[in-house]
Amino acid sequence: MTTVPEPVRPPAALSEPVEPVGRGWTAALSLANGAIWVGWFGPLQILLASQAKDFAPGSGMSKETMLAWVTGIGALVSLVANPFFGALSDRTTARRGRRTPWIVAGAAGGALSLLLLARAGGVWSLAAGWCLVQLTLNAAFAAVTAAVPDRVPRRQRGAVGGWLGAAQILGVVGGTGLATAAGGIGAGYVACAVCTVAGVLPYVLRYPDLRLSARDRPPWSWRAFLAGFWLSPRRYPDLGWAWLTRFLINLSNSLVLLYLLYYLRDRLRYPDPGQGVLILTAVNSLTLVATVVAGGVWSDRAGRRKPFVVWSGVLMAVATAALAGWQTWPGAIVASAVLGIGFGVFTSVDFALMTDVLPTALDRGKDLGVINVANALPQVAAPALAAPIVTYLGGYRVLYLVAAVIGLAGAALVGRIRGVQ
Repeated sequence: MTTVPEPVRPPAALSEPVEPVGRGWTAALSLANGAIWVGWFGPLQILLASQAKDFAPGSGMSKETMLAWVTGIGALVSLVANPFFGALSDRTTARRGRRTPWIVAGAAGGALSLLLLARAGGVWSLAAGWCLVQLTLNAAFAAVTAAVPDRVPRRQRGAVGGWLGAAQILGVVGGTGLATAAGGIGAGYVACAVCTVAGVLPYVLRYPDLRLSARDRPPWSWRAFLAGFWLSPRRYPDLGWAWLTRFLINLSNSLVLLYLLYYLRDRLRYPDPGQGVLILTAVNSLTLVATVVAGGVWSDRAGRRKPFVVWSGVLMAVATAALAGWQTWPGAIVASAVLGIGFGVFTSVDFALMTDVLPTALDRGKDLGVINVANALPQVAAPALAAPIVTYLGGYRVLYLVAAVIGLAGAALVGRIRGVQ
């Protein structure tokens, strides 16, 4: 009698997860994600713009150009850092697991970088400090996002993505609120740094990570390591179309957010533009939080992703066009609310869609890092598009119309993804 050998099971770190994660794990990972976004958006929404306004006189640059230059070069660092640290975490065989060491190192490094940024004395130190923030926080963010396909089964990823998205928006609001309420630029950076470190502690202290043994790690080769960052759209067409969809919709959203402080000050003549940004961010966040988890859960139960991404993109484009045609404070509030509804559904469902089209378990961190380039690249492209449009090509009305068209194009391309319903 012939005995059929049992198939060799992959190690736990490289297996497709089947056991649902609990609420505590989801809450702790979401808190860590939100803390990282505090570290990003306190500076992006308030602090960097305030420093650019202070440093611009006598520099030969307008405050808009200086802010665009600083955020653009920081985004270039993010483009490289996210997939690079994701790939390193894929190969990490530390006792604490593949992802946790990078979450700890990235959050601690991000906090120190924020404190250095508080002491910036000019445009060069401002740019250098922001690049350090992007470098370190992207190490933590790459590891946090890779933990989802490591631990969460496919049928639960919409819901978990929703909670991560809710934490992201609360991080944006929290960072903006801390930067506004702290009472100064230096105090704002300190508050964001403390929040970033404190937010990752519950996850790294309470929940053990999956370990990768040295024998399961592929042999090291610089050529193979660098070649792995190219994910051929011809070989992985679904991944290519999903990446392009995310890039275009995030580019549209980045064009809306980049000059929001200046839009309120220079176009709407709002008396306290910093407070206005905080109000609009809060309105946007309330509607986003109301839909981000519900959209992910609904997508899980329906077993479908693409219709949710399409209609959320269309809704965001409509709201963006409203900013062009209804340039009043009430119009800005309505547009912020509608953008939140659309981006809430998009955030959770698009994240689940991305994890569904990942090619291999061994490279989850690296592949998600490449996908996350679609989040960072708009930060480079948005200043390059927005600055000449606002300055020379028609101002904010044209800027928001262009953003609406870009968002619609992203929504339309979802239909090209064939492997996901």
